[in-house]
Amino acid sequence: MKVHLQVEGSPIRAGASARAIAELGADGVFSFEGPHDVFVPLVAAATETGLEIMTNVAIAGPRSPLHLAHTAYDLQLLSAGRFRLGLGSQIRVHIEKRYGSRWAKPARRTGESVAAVKAILAAWEGRAPLDFRGEFFTHTLMPPTFDPGPNPYGPPPVLMGGLGPVMTRTAAEVADGLLVMPFNSATHFAQRTVPALRRGLANSGREPGDFTVVAQAMVALGRTDAEVAAAVDAVGRLIAFYASTPAYRPVLDAEGWGEIQPALNALSKQGRHGEMRALITEPMVRTIALVGTPAECAAQARERFGGHAGDICCYFPHYDPAPDDVADLVARLRRLT
Repeated sequence: MKVHLQVEGSPIRAGASARAIAELGADGVFSFEGPHDVFVPLVAAATETGLEIMTNVAIAGPRSPLHLAHTAYDLQLLSAGRFRLGLGSQIRVHIEKRYGSRWAKPARRTGESVAAVKAILAAWEGRAPLDFRGEFFTHTLMPPTFDPGPNPYGPPPVLMGGLGPVMTRTAAEVADGLLVMPFNSATHFAQRTVPALRRGLANSGREPGDFTVVAQAMVALGRTDAEVAAAVDAVGRLIAFYASTPAYRPVLDAEGWGEIQPALNALSKQGRHGEMRALITEPMVRTIALVGTPAECAAQARERFGGHAGDICCYFPHYDPAPDDVADLVARLRRLT
């Protein structure tokens, strides 16, 4: 199993961060669309290391597929073929009030964005004239002045993030791979993600071997009880944030915890984040995250994702695990099949 770790988003720290991740033995880095641009840190990672690089994820809705295609092409060129474009949606309030964009049919719109980017990249490869006509995007003009021509490393894969069955099925229909949402559990993954993935692949006429599944997991890593307890508390804060989102309630419902979602949502709107964390119990953290020593976390990853995912992205939210522990975890995960 390939292992990817999150690179620092700040452009002045991204290079050092990527080099440190390479020293831990990881296969790649991914960037997150948070307080910094999602693409810029990958420039440093591409030029200063030989790691694979990936956006995880770039929010598709507010961006033109043409802009995404140009950036993906250039990062593929810069990295000598080590780039993957990961696209995803966002909830309505962020699309409308943070991005200042329009919200509409998120699964269909994100899926169409993926298809449009792939059509533009294919046109540059000379596979077919550009003639993409969708519900949300139309791309039919590509004069030679704006056509970079075939990429010497081939077009980069385009992956799509998903949690619910509709988004997951759509990803399996149109994308080159699925980025599994890190707010997940073994029950939700088995009962909702995997069946939707199989339906999407059947609809697209593909086999599992034709498609990449990238598992993602929040990890509470430590060697001692005190280290694990501190990591559990830190990861619990991110779980509380995710669990406050109505669209993510099915994960809680799958475990019988759905009733806490409205309370978390109300506290979030009031900015009472400490009280949100108090509603997340240790069993909840242990069910949604990977928790324990490197060996224990690797075993949990195998149990949850084994047989389905060829890659895994690990998050260590709100705390810094010991580098030796991360290196041990990476080595153990890389031995999984």
